[in-house]
Amino acid sequence: MGESITAPRLASGHDIATDRQPGHWLLASLGKRVLRPGGLELTRWMLSALDVGVKDEIVEFAPGLGLTARMALAASPRSYTAIERDHVAAMSVRRRLNGPNCRCLEGSAESTGLPPESATVVYGEAMLSMQTPEQKARIAREAFRILRPNGRYGIHELCLTPDDIDPEIRQAIQRELSLAIHVGVQPITGAEWRRLLEGAGFEVREERRAPMHLLEPMRVLQDEGLLGAMRIALNVARKPVARARVIRMRSLFRRYEDQLAAISLIVVKPSAR
Repeated sequence: MGESITAPRLASGHDIATDRQPGHWLLASLGKRVLRPGGLELTRWMLSALDVGVKDEIVEFAPGLGLTARMALAASPRSYTAIERDHVAAMSVRRRLNGPNCRCLEGSAESTGLPPESATVVYGEAMLSMQTPEQKARIAREAFRILRPNGRYGIHELCLTPDDIDPEIRQAIQRELSLAIHVGVQPITGAEWRRLLEGAGFEVREERRAPMHLLEPMRVLQDEGLLGAMRIALNVARKPVARARVIRMRSLFRRYEDQLAAISLIVVKPSAR
């Protein structure tokens, strides 16, 4: 999971009790590096579809542990700017950045402080799902504001299925996930994600979905590698409170596996007419 505006600042998530720690920091403390709902495969697809190259000026919202940043920087873009709300996470990202054109600024994705039309690529993962509808809209509009015409915006988020999901099931998912991970979660349907981005002025170009298998053994192995998966398993075995929370989260994901998915959308800011 990524940045949450409605939750307490994530700096507090690094040192509070395990039974109250935000879910993404709990998983990170157990050694999990990939915290995106669609895993590395969907992240790779998003970056490929964004077609990042040497001429791009990238802005990433809520980089978290900085894994996607390293993948994006492998394309040698002209510049990279991360916007991270959490002080501890920002310091961690800065340690992984090299070069004069790479930086991590502490701030909000709703109001980055960056100049208008200063980026060619913007992306964010696992952070919009944690925002209210109003906050989602403000972040999408901020992405639109800082992008140049023909600039690309990519998201990688939780998605509810089907588009006509029962309202009671939607409410149950939001309530139970929020209680389990101690961060407010408000995923929306694929059609709603499209409307959100189109409402900010974007044109939708591409979409891909993946199962929400964040804590399934095969996905963990694919994302973390054999040694990483073994390290996580050992840490879970050693920490009973953390183990109980991980089991609860995985049980919820399995209970709602037909209603929860991961989605990535690539949208474009139209050229000025």
